[in-house]
Amino acid sequence: MYLEHFGLNEPPFKITPVTDFFFTGANRGEILDALVYAITDGEGIIKISGEVGSGKTMLCRMLLDKLPTNIKAIYLANPSMSRDELLYAIADRLQLDLEGKRVNVILQTLQNHLEAMYERGERVVVLVDEAHAMPLETLEELRLLYNLQVGKHKLLQIVLFGQPELDEKLSQTNMRQLKDRIVHHFTILPLSPKIVHDYLMFRMRAAGYKGPDIFSAHAEKLIGKASQGLMRRVNILADKSLLAAFVENTHQIEERHVQAALRDSEMTPMRSWNGRRYFSVIGGLVLFVAILAGASWFLNQERMHETPEPANQAALVPAAPAAEVAMMQAVSAVAEVAQPAETVASSAVNATEPAANTPGIAEARPPIKLKQLSGISPRSLLQQRLDATEAMLNAMPQGSTSIQLFYTERVQPERMEGFLRRARKLGKLEDIFIIPIELKGKDAFRVLYGSFPSSSKARAAIPELPERYQEAFAPTLHLLESYQNTP
Repeated sequence: MYLEHFGLNEPPFKITPVTDFFFTGANRGEILDALVYAITDGEGIIKISGEVGSGKTMLCRMLLDKLPTNIKAIYLANPSMSRDELLYAIADRLQLDLEGKRVNVILQTLQNHLEAMYERGERVVVLVDEAHAMPLETLEELRLLYNLQVGKHKLLQIVLFGQPELDEKLSQTNMRQLKDRIVHHFTILPLSPKIVHDYLMFRMRAAGYKGPDIFSAHAEKLIGKASQGLMRRVNILADKSLLAAFVENTHQIEERHVQAALRDSEMTPMRSWNGRRYFSVIGGLVLFVAILAGASWFLNQERMHETPEPANQAALVPAAPAAEVAMMQAVSAVAEVAQPAETVASSAVNATEPAANTPGIAEARPPIKLKQLSGISPRSLLQQRLDATEAMLNAMPQGSTSIQLFYTERVQPERMEGFLRRARKLGKLEDIFIIPIELKGKDAFRVLYGSFPSSSKARAAIPELPERYQEAFAPTLHLLESYQNTP
């Protein structure tokens, strides 16, 4: 109706996923690249969680388009299927006629077919949309299918897309074995108020709009607040706002148009930003989407105003090339502490759970020792925070969780010292913890914020982070409990 009025080729804010309208901002592009890397070069089950309307299905469709041709993707859009229906659906996508066959025959036939595909250099990945709606017995069948392998190589990869309710299912005792096999977890965060503008104009341009910015600042602010950053809600409000402006015969979207859209939409409030279960829990393993580019940008900010480091500090290492940045964003964030030869990409933690009647950390656990790095002044803020981190890890109770801010790709003491000085100015130095890791054969750091007794407490603290941290980084939850199993 309003297409000609605004010079559009097609509706810009359709809620049906269309890959031409995929927005790479707000970490979506980085998550997509990380997913492609994790599927093509890694093993383990992958989980992507996000609220209703956050863009999970769109991400899934984009993943289908970006996977290499040697990877056969099986997309399951209807998760409400029984165990047998799941097996038949996978067999059907692989063009195997197994209708009416017994389960053991189906499994053996699948094993043989997948082995033959592996010998040809082909792989299979099952993408389950709306996985939170999948029955428990069907989820368990997925775990059994994941166990199919030839030699040391898995024959089937699994990617679960679901709402935070999926984590509740995986937290059940009978789902422990499945949860322990999830080695990558990505969280789709809502759009921040400052990103709403970019998103709105991206969709308008993708639909053919060539004029100046069309949404006023007040209109964008109201859309961001009312939608709580959820893309589907942003689309609904933006679409109705365009219609309201068309009726008025104006080309500028003002706050009154958004208010009219709100009245027409009858939107109900979503979970609050102040801490109710907005971000998904991490299940039993480490979450990650750490945006190295954002971290590098932040560490370089105000560097010209910093006091020069002592002469004996290690020389500043240049920033990594873009290709290495993309690779690093795709690496699994599993604990590397006290395993000097271990790289993040090859890590996979299967956490040993303490006995049910043993509160806190098992007494037999050996003390956690962080890797010692050379070139760090014993009087530096960096060394102080390394010592504080080691003490925190040894004192933490079971279930402790932190907020991961970012990775560095190298140790870079000068940059880290500058970051810590700025944290001290913000009054947040005591909340910063630093864990040495080994990444692609090089020493590096994982930078965490705070230590919380549970993932829900950490999740509630994310919106309370300093504004500059929220803008520069992509905060995610990091399960400290995984370090308890470090030998």
